[in-house]
Amino acid sequence: MISKTRGKNKITHFLLKNNTYVVFLILFLICCLASDKFFSFLNLRNILLQQCAPVLVSVGMLMVILTGGIDLSVGSVMAVGSSLTAVLMVNNGFSWPLACLVSLLVGAAMGAFTGALVAYLRFQGFVASLAVMTIARGIAYTITNATPINLEDGTLNVLTSKAYGYPIVFIALAVILIFAVVTNYTSYGRIVIAIGSNAEAVKLSGIREKRYVMSVYILSAVLATAAGIFLAARSGVGNSTIAEGQELDAIAACVIGGASLAGGKGSVLRTVVGAFILALIGNIMNLLAIPTYPQKIIMGLIIIIAVLMQVLTDRRKNN
Repeated sequence: MISKTRGKNKITHFLLKNNTYVVFLILFLICCLASDKFFSFLNLRNILLQQCAPVLVSVGMLMVILTGGIDLSVGSVMAVGSSLTAVLMVNNGFSWPLACLVSLLVGAAMGAFTGALVAYLRFQGFVASLAVMTIARGIAYTITNATPINLEDGTLNVLTSKAYGYPIVFIALAVILIFAVVTNYTSYGRIVIAIGSNAEAVKLSGIREKRYVMSVYILSAVLATAAGIFLAARSGVGNSTIAEGQELDAIAACVIGGASLAGGKGSVLRTVVGAFILALIGNIMNLLAIPTYPQKIIMGLIIIIAVLMQVLTDRRKNN
């Protein structure tokens, strides 16, 4: 009896510890059973390509959340990345690598602005990023005159080209691995997490925490800009209206992955899985021809269930 009880406790502990992955696997199996089109190579490839941009945004958002902050500007920064890259290429004759580099630098500048407001002027992250969200969207509308800009074939779309082996997939994978290593095995990652857990203790230990707080907003903006470039590459259009509400999806991916909005807790790999959980939900509902508006209701309920599971898991661990 004792051995059976211990066995059950081990299984329960394993399931609780890896609940994000368990939810993903269960959802994946349900999707396979719900539609015979789901497990096709074409559909799985499309999910993978579609999620390259949201995954980058979610990883950047996680870095901010780890410090106890929030970044609501990522959707608008994505629009700037998409729009500015297209404008530089089409209207100014930039090569696509140079246009991408300039856009990433502009994104870094916007992130530095947000980070400076939060770290040095003591703005709340919500307020600072809300202001930058509005500014960035206005910049995107202004430089494009709110008009989509078509990109020439053979330029930016090489990032999503089958002939080149879908480079955006490998870029996204590299970003995931780099940030997983940074958060788990470097002093920078440990300090970022410590700031979210107890910023005052970090400050008293002599660490200049303001620099770290500012840096995570820069990272978030750069990754959001890259995500906007990815969307432009996939669609062949630079668009100022893209990614509205993307910040909410990124936050949801982090929370589903077990991150705490209070800071100090989160995992890059779990966040990526959280992003793919959202992708599976959206994909299967499209395959089942569920209307758009009910999809929002279902998505919200599933997010609540996923977060509730995380809360129950945390309580179980504490007990």
